[in-house]
Amino acid sequence: MKQMEVTIMGQSYILGCPEGGEQSLLEAVGNVDREMSAIRDAGKVKARERIAVLAALNLAYALAERPIPPTPPAASASIGNTDVDSLIRRIDQALGADGQLL
Repeated sequence: MKQMEVTIMGQSYILGCPEGGEQSLLEAVGNVDREMSAIRDAGKVKARERIAVLAALNLAYALAERPIPPTPPAASASIGNTDVDSLIRRIDQALGADGQLL
């Protein structure tokens, strides 16, 4: 797994990225950075942790509202807990041991 340094709201993070997934990760980082910056710039929330939670909720809501394209039966079998577990590990790494953004 490749390591990439990214910046979100002016703070650097080292994230693991599978080979070939660099562009997708950079797009995701850009989305998170834009959402967090917009919340911060609105001026109502100052704490990084609260900004991160609100940004995550906004992005999750936007994703949930998108129509789900039909998937062929073979493709749906490959989606499982491994993807979710990997995402949880990446979030835990970004948050650090104490649950606070690094």
